Amino acid sequence: MCSVAADAKFHVLAVDDSIIDRKLIERLLRSSSFQVTAVDSGSKALQFLGLQDDEESVTKPPPLSPNHHRDTEVNLIITDYCMPGMTGYELLRKIKQESKSLSDIPVVIMSSENIPTRINRCLEEGAEEFFLKPVQMQDVNKLRPHLTRGKQGQETPKHQ
Repeated sequence: MCSVAADAKFHVLAVDDSIIDRKLIERLLRSSSFQVTAVDSGSKALQFLGLQDDEESVTKPPPLSPNHHRDTEVNLIITDYCMPGMTGYELLRKIKQESKSLSDIPVVIMSSENIPTRINRCLEEGAEEFFLKPVQMQDVNKLRPHLTRGKQGQETPKHQ
């Protein structure tokens, strides 16, 4: 009873260009009492997080208010690897290497292709997990420790 209430605080940003896969992951996450925001591209994920690319911000205004990501804290990002425009790997690198404020957010990559070199590269760059599609409830259950750790890391000030 207590764990469901605690999980409801967790917000997951799901990124997948396939509407079917996006709806599946959204349904799995919501059935586990997570709050979910689903977007269909890496650039929309960056917009939501407030990391809009310079060239895109000039050509089209962001559909979300610039402070939207601050209103809804993201505790985990789950993204498809293979997407047009920006791969999940590129999104991972932008979050982990180009943003100090977001680099602590756990990132999980999903792919329908079981390519060991791709999986290892994503894990080496900071992905917490690499799930093979279709994502299943047992995969979603593996997210809990990452969410809890990420939440604790964000709430606890680091004194060093």
